[in-house]
Amino acid sequence: MCDKSSGFEYYYFEVKYNRTVRVNKNITNSFLLLGFSSFPGLEGLFFTTFFTIYLLILIGNSFIIVITLADQTLHSPMYFFLRNLSCLEICYTSIIIPKMLENIVSEDRTISFINCAFQMSLFLITGAAECFLLAAMAYDRYVAICQPLHYSLIMNSRVCSGLVAASWLAGIPVQLSQTFLVFTSCFCNSNEINHFFCDIPALLSLVCGDTAINEKIALIEVILLALIPFAMILMSYVCIAITILKIPSVEGRHKAFSTCSSHLMVVLGFYGSGIIVYVTPKSRHSLGVDKYLSLFYTVLSPLVNPLIYSLRNREVQIALGKSLTFLLTCETNA
Repeated sequence: MCDKSSGFEYYYFEVKYNRTVRVNKNITNSFLLLGFSSFPGLEGLFFTTFFTIYLLILIGNSFIIVITLADQTLHSPMYFFLRNLSCLEICYTSIIIPKMLENIVSEDRTISFINCAFQMSLFLITGAAECFLLAAMAYDRYVAICQPLHYSLIMNSRVCSGLVAASWLAGIPVQLSQTFLVFTSCFCNSNEINHFFCDIPALLSLVCGDTAINEKIALIEVILLALIPFAMILMSYVCIAITILKIPSVEGRHKAFSTCSSHLMVVLGFYGSGIIVYVTPKSRHSLGVDKYLSLFYTVLSPLVNPLIYSLRNREVQIALGKSLTFLLTCETNA
């Protein structure tokens, strides 16, 4: 229970023998993001590394967006979803990395209460959007392989636009409610967040009293916004695998599998570390471990995804070759 009075917050705890203890703490109006402060003297290395990664993320995902827009052969549902995924990756990382870079080089690692809430809500919304968008991409691959004769009819522009819009909007009401619930809690243990951004597990560790309700609601949201899309992806790939195994020729099976292997690798990379952080019992790992696992889906996944789709996708390679040839021709003529 929280009681605000005269610039202070009073926290009441029920302790043994039914006694109530009142603890006086200053109102929390900002947090301290510890980030990688446990490695003093390495600030320059961390800044250079993450700044380079951020630039590569922007360049790689922008390349995917530009190349799929410029080449007419890539104007298909698959690349429409991929273009939106790249756009989402840029937004996703821009919520986190710039503030992380600022904290690395600055002695002041504070983030205001409002900015922390804003960062967490945007992170949760874009994270939920990526889960649903990956599920939409899996459905697209399912229709392409399992129902190829009806592909153009099922995956028309209206359906694709609707799936993308639903992916972006689906998590907004739930994630805003989760943010409101967390930030209306009483913070009294400390204002130090053992993370490089405002994430739910790190913030809940600062909440006074029992956080069981918060954790249960967070788990329900993970099930609704992450595990259900993941289950849809698994079902799609089970059907895809059954269909591929029925193809008589080895070459045909290989070609069918290659059209969805890139997406499957992205899904495994994104969900692998995310499930460990948000679903596994907290007794099995610490917040410090969570912090480093978060790097996989907040930094490394957006970096690797454009490489996966460009290096493993022949159509993207051909489009890149045509673009380079066109640029070289223009330069020669000039």
